[in-house]
Parts: sequence; structure tokens; C-alpha cells
Amino acid sequence: MPLWGELLVAAVIVVGLIGIVVPILPGTLLIVCALFVWALVVGGWAWSVFAAAILVIAVGEVIKYLVAGKSLRTDGIPNRTVVIGGLVGIVGFFVVPVIGLLLGFVVGAIVSELVRTRGLEQAWRGALAALKAAAKTIGIELLFALVATSIWTGGAFVW
Repeated sequence: MPLWGELLVAAVIVVGLIGIVVPILPGTLLIVCALFVWALVVGGWAWSVFAAAILVIAVGEVIKYLVAGKSLRTDGIPNRTVVIGGLVGIVGFFVVPVIGLLLGFVVGAIVSELVRTRGLEQAWRGALAALKAAAKTIGIELLFALVATSIWTGGAFVW
């Protein structure tokens, strides 16, 4: 693959990494697609690099859900709180660009917990626990995506 092709793949991967931190774009999916296209064009040994990177991403996806679930169970927060927070966050993203996702998530989680606990203080604690779990998943997903990116960088630019 010519250098400009490698740089284009790298740019898509960077956009994917940004999409993980600022969940506007499907970050991990962009990274996987960029790596797939790269392996398809380069062929041969590139499929080994692709397989290793995808394996790392898959392990990260499993770990992030296990950690988030454990964190929510430890704090006594039902998954429903995160789901409702996420759905309201999506709506919030379109109502208030950029920060609406975070605001919507917090508002949705608070309302969900308020209905469940009937107390504002407990609802706020539940919303914060859901926010912490969401932050943990973003951190884990980003970490494993960066490891996969490092694998690709080694394969693309070293070999």
C-alpha cells in the first residue's frame, strides 16, 4: 500500500479513537473497518496483523461489559438506569449539540433512579454510579483500541 493509503487508514483510525472518547461516531467500528480495508488491500501477512488487532478489540469489548456490569451491581444500580440514560443521551445529543449526550445521560439516569428509589439523594448517587460505569467502559474501550492501533502501526510501518 502506498504511503498515502497508510496515512488515510491512520486518519480513519484517529477519527475512530476520537469517536470512542466523544461518542458521536462508532469509534471501534471505524477502527475495525479501517483495519479490514488495509488488510484487504495489503493482503498476505497483513491478515495476521488484522487478526491480532481484532482479537485485542474483541477482548476489550468483553472486558468493558464485565467491568461495567460488576461496577453497577456493586453500587446496586440496575442496567435499566444505564439504558434509559443512554436513550435520553441520544435525544439530548440532537437537542443540545456536543454536550447534550452527557447532559441527557445524566438526566435520564437521574429520572430512572428517582422513579426507582423515590429519593433525590439516592437518585443522584445512582446517576453518578451509572456515569462512573460509563466512563470506565470508555476508558477500557479506548485502551484496547490503542493497543490494536499499536499492533497495526507495528505491522504497517515497521514491516
